[in-house]
This record gives sequence, C-alpha cells and structure tokens, in this order.
Amino acid sequence: MNRCYVTADVFTDEKFKGNPVAVVLDADGLSTNQMQAIAAEFAYSETTFVLPPRDAAHTAWVRIFTPSREIPFAGHPNIGTAFVLAARAESSQTPLPDQLVFEEAAGLVPVTQLKEDGRLVGAELIAPEPLARLSQVPQDLVAACLSLDSTDILVNAHAPQVASVGLPFVVVELASRDALRRCTPNLIAYKGLLPIDGAVSIYAYTRDIGPVVTGTECDLQARMFTPRMTEDPATGSATAAAAALLAEVRGVSDLVLRVGQGVDMGRPSILIASVDTYNGKSRVRIGGKCVSVMEGSFRLDAES
Repeated sequence: MNRCYVTADVFTDEKFKGNPVAVVLDADGLSTNQMQAIAAEFAYSETTFVLPPRDAAHTAWVRIFTPSREIPFAGHPNIGTAFVLAARAESSQTPLPDQLVFEEAAGLVPVTQLKEDGRLVGAELIAPEPLARLSQVPQDLVAACLSLDSTDILVNAHAPQVASVGLPFVVVELASRDALRRCTPNLIAYKGLLPIDGAVSIYAYTRDIGPVVTGTECDLQARMFTPRMTEDPATGSATAAAAALLAEVRGVSDLVLRVGQGVDMGRPSILIASVDTYNGKSRVRIGGKCVSVMEGSFRLDAES
C-alpha cells in the first residue's frame, strides 16, 4: 500500500528552523512495530500517525512515536499534525472546523487552527491534563545531568521538579543565559537519575534571556535534552508544563509566556504558552506558527 507523509517545521514560520515533525497520513493497518520502525527511519524527535477516529465526532486518532518509544502526548507533533491536516483540507476545498479534536493515549486533545488575515499559519492546543507536580530532584543531580555546577541551578521559585500536563519532564530553572548555553547532557548522570515518575528528559529554562533581537523577544529561553543525548529544538509539552508550574508557584491564575528554544542548536523556535481559568478549572495552552517543508510517499503493506 502506498502511504503519504508530510513534514512540517513547528514553532517557526521559516523552513529548516523550529522543530520538524513527520506526519504519516495513511497509517490505517500499520502495526505498532511498523510505526516504531518508521519513526526510527525518519529519526525526527517525533513522528505522528493519523488514523480514523474511534468516535466520529472527533477529527482523528493520532499516535505519536519518538525514534525509540510511543508517547501519550506531545506538543509540537499535535500542532504540526493539525496544521498539515488543515492545510491539506483547505487545498482540497473541504476545510476542517476551526477546532480539531485528536484522540490520544493521554486523552482528547483539542487543537485550534491559527489564522492571520484568513490564512492558516499554525495551531494551538489545550493540554489534556491539569498540572501534576511530582518528585523534586536534588539540584546537584540535575546539575550533573547537564554538566553544570550546582550554583547554576536556581531554587528560589521552585526546586527542580517533575511536572506534567500530559507528558512528564524534569523542569529546572537556571541562573543565567550563560549556564543555559553551557548545558551538555551527561549520559552517566542521566542513567543515574532517570527515569523518575515517568520523566526521561530534562527541560531547562532561564529568565535571563540575553541580548534581545528584534522579532525574537521572549520571556524565557529554554533547552530540552532527551535520554538519547539529543536536543529538541522546541518542546511544546514541556513548555506547557513549565508554564503551568510557574503560574502555580507565582500564585496567578492567568499567565502568558513567550518562550525561545532551539537557539543554541541553530533551529530557533518561538512557543506561546498560556495558563488561564476556564469553567472554573485551570487550562494550559501552547501554540505557534508552522510551515510545510516536504511531502512524499512510501510503500508498506499492513503486517499480516
């Protein structure tokens, strides 16, 4: 069977920046093993597989794979997938509703199309879970994981902590932009600390954003390192968890953060995270722009 795919760069409006995702549009019939093999072949931080929804009221059932495992939820894959589906629907003169709803392991994920002057430019999702604050992590252990000194870790707002709104991360605040720039993941330290409460990756951010460049102003700069010792250019699920954590420790119910990520690896990204109250409950949203990059197809029959 011939299966189509599209790649998009997420949290950017320029090709070859932001975070790439591969979206496999004809995934029906593929086994979990086949999906995992395809994700490893693309070798992006995530690849998504679009399947018919189990409930006709929803847009699609979406499965998300890193090169090594399936995950229940992620930010940039959902935003990129929504952008790809909406763009293809527009081109075929059968536009989708402004809000798409994806079925995922973490629950239902609503994703809204972002438009400027009527033109599709990106998407914004609502995280499927409220903030969960799990284990705190000693700052010296986190520092070792990032090849930093303990004095590079700030704890006045919050200790390094596992936080999740659908996918857990160790969230840590750094003292300076220089410390963020110096981060290098340490495999031995990672293996000694992680996984913890389901978190296998570390998201580090700083309020010291460094020199401001016109058009890239932000409130935080961040980096995220995976257990494969790779860096993610833009991490929506971690940014959403960090925003929810910051809103809670600051004691505010409404917060909007413009977060820069990927700068130190040459793939600058801008993520917009917001926390507000909806129907009496805290809601976390993450969004940004997207751009289509490549499309193609591969032949692979369903596993018998």
